[in-house]
Amino acid sequence: MLVMGILNVTPDSFADGGINLDANTAIARGREMAAEGADIIDVGGESTRPGADRVTPDEEQARVIPVIRALAEDGFQVSIDTMRAETARLAVQAGATIVNDVSGGAADPLMLATVAELDCTYILMHWRGHSKEMNSKAIYGDVVVDVTSEISMQVEKALLAGVKREKIVIDPGIGFAKDAEHNWEILRRLDEFTELGFPVLIGHSRKRFLGGAEPSDREASTVEVTKSLVGRGIWGVRVHGVKANVEALSQ
Repeated sequence: MLVMGILNVTPDSFADGGINLDANTAIARGREMAAEGADIIDVGGESTRPGADRVTPDEEQARVIPVIRALAEDGFQVSIDTMRAETARLAVQAGATIVNDVSGGAADPLMLATVAELDCTYILMHWRGHSKEMNSKAIYGDVVVDVTSEISMQVEKALLAGVKREKIVIDPGIGFAKDAEHNWEILRRLDEFTELGFPVLIGHSRKRFLGGAEPSDREASTVEVTKSLVGRGIWGVRVHGVKANVEALSQ
């Protein structure tokens, strides 16, 4: 199971906003994550926490491109966390090999065709709308049936746009338009996601459903969930605390 380290170059991400806003600080943290055992460093320049404001494309790109270029030049595998096709293109040109799109191609009508053209790995997440509206859309019949169905529809759109099947990774979108019980139900029934035939990424790190008043209080429970995923066919986990999760997986 791969470990993807979260590197948010943002002032307002829920767990690490403002810590890595300076490019040099972010680059140093990325190198530290790699030394701690991260297989992939996921660089983002726009917070997707509930209620977050969007940033301009120029601002997003100014935050992430120098960081991606430096880490890629160091030889690390880098992904770009973006909903924008142009940011994805510039990031891949700078050395990113993965596009991690929390909107699954729904936010930018050019994203799927762009990813097909770039021929890179594409992480397609279940999404029901932007940060300011997502919590109002956490309404499901059977959450796993609904989410797998909606992901499958978005995968079909990606395939029709020319994205290669073997390039697609799916993400059930823990914490995005889902309440705590929805998140736990998804984690209980991950076999229904792996049965779709695509690698599965889980992004549970430090999210509210794990309990704890502050994100920093949720590291131990994050690690426990990571350990529970071993042997269940999961491709990777996306986490803030690389060292603790890598150590847990090596036990």
